[in-house]
Amino acid sequence: MKNLEKSEIIEKLTTLKDGWIQKGKFIHREFVFVSFRDAFSFMTAVAIEAEKADHHPNWKNVYNKVNVSLTTHETDGLTERDFALAKKMDEVYKKYE
Repeated sequence: MKNLEKSEIIEKLTTLKDGWIQKGKFIHREFVFVSFRDAFSFMTAVAIEAEKADHHPNWKNVYNKVNVSLTTHETDGLTERDFALAKKMDEVYKKYE
């Protein structure tokens, strides 16, 4: 597993839903829901997918918002794994839009 080059990161960001941004070695997004229940349900669904992928997000939940930061800790940077999990999160979020 290797870190993505800057040009690869820029390209991969365009394949994600609006809202994902890069800050240093992380990609970030805030997901907003109607309720805490929906936010927690989203986190539960994503947690199952993250566990399957053995790739775990840094995240924070406050009421109806879930803030996510993804990076690959093993390589200290962004890899394909981060973008794959971001896409999965976008797919799960469709249920709540």
